Amino acid sequence: MNTIPAPEEVTVHTQSGVATVTFNRPQARNAMTWGMYQQLSSHCEAFKADTSVRAVVFRGAGGQAFVAGTDIEQFKTFSTGDDGVAYEAQIEACIELLCALPMPTVAVIEGWAVGGGLAIATACDFRLATPGSQLGVPIAKTLGNCLSVVNVARLSAAFGPQRVKRMLMLAEMVGADEALACGYLHQIVEPSDIDAVTHALVQRLTALAPVTQQVSKQALNRLVQHSAPEAEDLIRQAYGSEDFREGVQAFVAKRKPLWKGR
Repeated sequence: MNTIPAPEEVTVHTQSGVATVTFNRPQARNAMTWGMYQQLSSHCEAFKADTSVRAVVFRGAGGQAFVAGTDIEQFKTFSTGDDGVAYEAQIEACIELLCALPMPTVAVIEGWAVGGGLAIATACDFRLATPGSQLGVPIAKTLGNCLSVVNVARLSAAFGPQRVKRMLMLAEMVGADEALACGYLHQIVEPSDIDAVTHALVQRLTALAPVTQQVSKQALNRLVQHSAPEAEDLIRQAYGSEDFREGVQAFVAKRKPLWKGR
């Protein structure tokens, strides 16, 4: 798995104690490469050690997507279930770094938040979205792979288990209105107002007791971690299947996959 960071594809701008992380690959709807995940991990490590950063905002460049999942081209080199185990472990390590940040985090979702992008948004403490935003993990329609059990636990805690079944087993996307109604979103905001509303939310967060915020979010994170059993066998089964290889080939070829159930 290539771990060379992609230059300028995950950028950081810090002002007045607020760091803004931008996924800057708009030509691919900010789909994550291995290098982008490594850059995100490096930024989270830096934030954790920097007491001057009071809040972190995550957003996608271009206004069309937060993050449209992981770049599918990279899965073409996978040959066994162990490749999937290694990939999910790498993604989980990155998401856990984000979850473990001591300061409040805000995801600004404009458009699509899919797969790994939804995992990143779910790892944040608060989420704002524009009215047309779509959230989901349609892997039952695209790749035929799976999520780590901890990421499933986070989604279930945020959306509720039946809604997550719709995402994972029916490949349904959840719109902004439904995500607001179930509590996943903090607010739906028109694109013209998103910057101002984000700033106002961050100002509220940074005016409150940091230690209370830190221990509260980590208590919730520990509850999610505690509920997640070991599940490498499930990941190995999905990524080692003929269906996964067919899903990747079909996606790259822009055709409908032919599932065989093995």
